Amino acid sequence: MWPNSNSSSFLLTGFPGLETSHHWISVPFFFVYISVLFGNGTLLFLIKENHHLHEPMYYFLAMLAATDLGVTLTTMPTVLGVLWLDHREIGNVACFSQAYFIHSLSFVESGILLAMAYDRFVAIRNPLRYTSILTNTKVVKIGLGILMRGFVSIIPPIMRLYFFPYCHSHILSHAFCLHQDVIKLACADITFNLLYPVVLVVLMSVLDSLIILISYVLILKSVLSIASQEERTKTLNTCVSHISCVLVFYVTVIGLSLIHRLGKWVPHTVHLVMSYVYFLFPPLMNPIIYSIKTKPIQSGILRLFTTDRVGA
Repeated sequence: MWPNSNSSSFLLTGFPGLETSHHWISVPFFFVYISVLFGNGTLLFLIKENHHLHEPMYYFLAMLAATDLGVTLTTMPTVLGVLWLDHREIGNVACFSQAYFIHSLSFVESGILLAMAYDRFVAIRNPLRYTSILTNTKVVKIGLGILMRGFVSIIPPIMRLYFFPYCHSHILSHAFCLHQDVIKLACADITFNLLYPVVLVVLMSVLDSLIILISYVLILKSVLSIASQEERTKTLNTCVSHISCVLVFYVTVIGLSLIHRLGKWVPHTVHLVMSYVYFLFPPLMNPIIYSIKTKPIQSGILRLFTTDRVGA
């Protein structure tokens, strides 16, 4: 029997060496947390209440906002618990569940960005058939497919975590649970848990990004065939918000991957900061991008707050 294998909890970690400053560090995290909740919550409310936004493009945007809320609500409670209350202990079941939702929602977000690229592809390449191709039923099927892909595919490696004995320090390197953190503490053969996630990332995130890239090459080809410069600009502007969100998501993914590859030469604090950027920056920026770049969203926000002010 391995020592400590019966332990039923792990210890989360904030910023090592900066424990006395955790209360100050928590301030920007708290404001980002509130901003994410407010921004994505506002998008969901607008899309639900405004019938002009009941179109496939905005349905996918609502899915993106809901996913961003899910990621933030999954990670931030334990982060703030560590920074505010020094509440580091987390039970095995809670830890594995948190890891499951974090990784599932990351794959879901990648799938939604792919679906949004498909939406723009159909809208620009087949504008006359757009509503007949992307019907409400088709959007629901795409959404369910994305959810099934994300939540089912991650089950095998997460389920194995429940059966591993853990004989090391039980101290995780983040203020939330990640699959790659937990398996480092397992005293068992973790070959499957090392290889399976790599295959998933290649089949989902990498493949998604390649399909998105190909979609925009074909979109650009269609746009360049439009005779009017004004129409070309107008058509491209409908893609700017989505392209920005794709860049925000995949740049953070690439940045985090590079930091992990250069692990030996990069301070641990940089690893931590980059992991928080990965989980918090896209949910923070996505509603801002769509609020700035999408006129119907702008108009909806103005009407919402103007109405509230008049009503007050």
